[in-house]
Amino acid sequence: MKEKADIGLVGLAVMGENLVLNMESKGFTVAVYNRTTEKVDQFVSGRGKDKNIIATRTLQELVDALERPRKIIIMVKAGKPVDDFIHQIIPYLDKGDVLIDGGNSHFPDTNRRTAYLENQGFLYIGTGVSGGEEGALKGPSIMPGGSKAAWPLVKDIFQKIAAKVSDGTPCCDWVGEDGAGHFVKMVHNGIEYGDMQLICEAYQIMKDMLGMSAGEMHEVFKAWNEGELDSYLIEITRDILGFKDEDGKPLVDKILDTAGQKGTGKWTGITALELGVPLTLIGESVFSRCLSAQKNERVEASKILKGPAPAFSGNKAEFVEDLRQALYASKMVSYAQGYVLMREAAKEYGWDLNYGGIALMWRGGCIIRSVFLGKIKEAFDRDPGLRNLLLDPFFKETVHRAQESWRKVTALAISNGIPIPALSSALCYYDGYRCERLPANLLQAQRDYFGAHTYERIDKPRGEFFHTNWTGRGGTTASSTYSV
Repeated sequence: MKEKADIGLVGLAVMGENLVLNMESKGFTVAVYNRTTEKVDQFVSGRGKDKNIIATRTLQELVDALERPRKIIIMVKAGKPVDDFIHQIIPYLDKGDVLIDGGNSHFPDTNRRTAYLENQGFLYIGTGVSGGEEGALKGPSIMPGGSKAAWPLVKDIFQKIAAKVSDGTPCCDWVGEDGAGHFVKMVHNGIEYGDMQLICEAYQIMKDMLGMSAGEMHEVFKAWNEGELDSYLIEITRDILGFKDEDGKPLVDKILDTAGQKGTGKWTGITALELGVPLTLIGESVFSRCLSAQKNERVEASKILKGPAPAFSGNKAEFVEDLRQALYASKMVSYAQGYVLMREAAKEYGWDLNYGGIALMWRGGCIIRSVFLGKIKEAFDRDPGLRNLLLDPFFKETVHRAQESWRKVTALAISNGIPIPALSSALCYYDGYRCERLPANLLQAQRDYFGAHTYERIDKPRGEFFHTNWTGRGGTTASSTYSV
């Protein structure tokens, strides 16, 4: 074992332990620390036994065990615990040392921490890490941002432990300054919410409208995973639907229908509202989890509120294909919205994001990994300035082909009383985006009527604003604010 460790890690929960074992397996010596020192002892005598891992039980020991410039990954709960640890470790560090937050921190916190630590003479990285426990151990998708000067110091470690695509390219590259890495991870998680909700809506349509068993749906998802929808989430859905409980019955049917969340989807939606981006599908996915949590209310409401009883009389196999196409088209809308959000954030925060490179980082290791992401990479290779993925030839043609099926599925689900907030919002976004003239002219007239908020005219140049005295009782004074 080397006398000094290449990198240190703080926080020996499952993700932290697995990252340590991943780094050690790639030839790096790792120093570990945990606030509860018993976890250090348990780890080095258990999973970390006889490996190139240096156990430390104080912050001074941790710092002394590291090569300079020191590199320390923080794997603690997002929020105040990260700030608390930063303030605890700073007195032990030297100028130029690197702190790395590998948790799911909110990107404004990473913006703030990067500026603070750079002003103190240190370097800071906020990095998204996706892939769950297995990814952390075998190769996650890693999305680093923060102090650009820190990237050369950690690049070799990060890219060696990251997942690799088929040609060996690591699913890790520099994202951008300040909180760019955590922002991209936040959008990743928002898209993950959307993907999961779309899959769940397809499941409910098959279960409640088509009357399919878990075993039949297992076969459908198995087939879907061998085509355009090939992805980690489709794969695990296949496995879940095929899993039997001890009594031989599908376990999925026994799981309570309430979903949890950790907040990253909510952050994505709030950020979209702040930047004026219509992130409708991901927003509906977050709200769907909120609605699922109201289990007791829904049980009571089901006894009072009435709707149609689901029934289907057509060709089941043909409709399942329609459903596949609707799911694929909706997935495209979700990613299109997520990429628009990243584009607007890049403008707002001065980041130079590599959109094709981000798709490449998501190709392996992460929860939303899929063959579909290669199409996004190709789209931005064709046009690095692409404003919306739906305008790319591949995406445009694919959605055009899926439209009839998409509309059929949406109409039938709604007429049968099946809630499909994500599928339907995706279609509404598509129709809204392709609509040359929306009814916002009436909306703006209403705003001018009650609040003198002014409006623009189609027969005048953009940028000229007008106010009408609609009632004859108002004055000529208009509001000083106008926002599109």
